[in-house]
Amino acid sequence: MTLTSTIQVAPPDDSRLAEILSPEAIEFVTTLHNRFAASRCDLLAARRERRAELLAGGTLDFLPETAVIREDPSWRVAPPAPGLVDRRVEITGPTDRKMTINALNSGAKVWLADFEDANSPTWSNMVDGQRNLRDAVSRHLELVNDDGRRYVLGDDLSTIVVRPRGLHLVEKHVLINGHPISASLFDFGLYLFHCGRLQIDAGCGPYFYLPKVEHYEEARWWNEVFVMAQDMLGLAQGTIRATTLIETITAAFQMEEILYELRYHSAGLNAGRWDYIFSIIKNFGDRPEYVLPDRAAVVMTVPFMQAYTDLLVATCHRRGAHAIGGMSAFIPSRNAKANAVAFAAVQQDKQREANAGYDGSWVAHPGLVPVCREAFTDVLADTPNQLQRQFTPEVTATELLAIDQTPGQVTDAGVRQNVTVALRYLQAWLQGAGAVAIDHLMEDAATAEISRSQLRQWVRLETALPDGRPITAELVNEIIDTEFDRLTSAGEQGITGSPVGLSKARELLRTLVFADQSTEFFTTAAYGANLLDQPASRRRGAA
Repeated sequence: MTLTSTIQVAPPDDSRLAEILSPEAIEFVTTLHNRFAASRCDLLAARRERRAELLAGGTLDFLPETAVIREDPSWRVAPPAPGLVDRRVEITGPTDRKMTINALNSGAKVWLADFEDANSPTWSNMVDGQRNLRDAVSRHLELVNDDGRRYVLGDDLSTIVVRPRGLHLVEKHVLINGHPISASLFDFGLYLFHCGRLQIDAGCGPYFYLPKVEHYEEARWWNEVFVMAQDMLGLAQGTIRATTLIETITAAFQMEEILYELRYHSAGLNAGRWDYIFSIIKNFGDRPEYVLPDRAAVVMTVPFMQAYTDLLVATCHRRGAHAIGGMSAFIPSRNAKANAVAFAAVQQDKQREANAGYDGSWVAHPGLVPVCREAFTDVLADTPNQLQRQFTPEVTATELLAIDQTPGQVTDAGVRQNVTVALRYLQAWLQGAGAVAIDHLMEDAATAEISRSQLRQWVRLETALPDGRPITAELVNEIIDTEFDRLTSAGEQGITGSPVGLSKARELLRTLVFADQSTEFFTTAAYGANLLDQPASRRRGAA
């Protein structure tokens, strides 16, 4: 391959990470970017057009032009790949060294190594995470804490499935002809380049989770990326496998089409519940008929969520694909009473999913792996999955959009909880942490998106509280300041020990909630201004 682009790559904080950004690795991801950058931009433009239509009063339905795919009973996705046959419990988390070791040793069948929602995309996080994955696959990963505690890999490790960042994100530390590289291709390409062959040699393969997919044409884009990448590295077609997260309302109407586009590389679908709720608010946020109650009231059994999850299982099993349930946000703590509530809630959630036909589900903490495993084993017994269980997909467009049938209210406590979660999470994210324990729940970018987008919707529509008071900008701003003062006086100084992050978080939250135009993702709004922590400076390969 010959480079015909000017490439600028920021040096990592740690010189030992330079090998991850080797000339060969950068050439690989650059070649992918040059081939797919234009079509990526076209897909993002189409997203913006659809969102504008929905905000202005448009509706959604199953696509008539793809009815032939949905009505054809003959096609199936590829059989499950090695390491992905039994997925009854999957653990999610960022790719820092300690989490990598603990997740792989957790007893979960799969570890979702997350470069996206559970990760804050500082340059050091992204490059060090790639090194940790390579070291884990090559069995060279260990950690010795300052107190002398040593963490090493055990013998029975989880299968690694990497979640790259979504199509809307860029990696600003790698510039190609002055423009930032696609974060999706950067994360995907580095992992495949460094770990693909190692995974195959270990009897597994390079596997991925695809986030934020909104249309089957985006699944087609990813499939074309896979085909080219496999050819470039001399890997057999179909070696790469990908599970697609159905976490947008538009994708819910195209599940079969998404499976079809990826069928030779597909490993199933996942019910990304938190981003799905955020997608509802984002796409219908200016319309009063789509106002949801407090975040805690939007549970999986409300009508529109039940329809979405039922359709996902039926679609997957009809096509021979795994259906993976969503993440339960409860996590263990040192509070015995809170622990009892958390374990009971997770057990109930996973039992519901197993009985509904799911083949596995997510947890966010190693302590909850046994709970999820037990719930699914009660249903699966010694069989690895439930692919043989068939369901008739009778879910209609009306049922998928039955948002107005969600019980519950918008309460003062719900407003305050959203402010608290958004402030504390944004503070942590701005300081480099993407998975944050807040009030016995694991918060990530998706749950923070719900909190800040609900606040904006309620303010914009002046949604009424139970006592009749409207939610106004003045009311929310007062709560933001009150919560800021409370957190400051309580010593909530973030992971760096500095209160500066909380001040930045307050200003960012105000911008997100009170802006005239809705921000599509807070991560795009915050990334350039707060996390571009090194200028791209090292030049390579000007042809």
